[in-house]
Amino acid sequence: MAKTPPTPSPGSLARADRQRLAAEEGARVMAEVERDKIAVRKNMERLRALREARDAEAANHPAPKPLPATEPKPARRAKRP
Repeated sequence: MAKTPPTPSPGSLARADRQRLAAEEGARVMAEVERDKIAVRKNMERLRALREARDAEAANHPAPKPLPATEPKPARRAKRP
């Protein structure tokens, strides 16, 4: 005689459902994390290109010489009334 498999209890059905939902949510979150990583890498690449262009431009045009520093004038003494 072949035995029929026991029917799952409500608790085991609920646990299986929670595990299935958690797996789906985990997959969705991992995909979102990967999209965020790609976006960050693209932004870093864009910023690096801008920085390198700025540095190359700065190398082609040297900065003007700073003006010589002048010494501050001494403060005037106040007259007594």
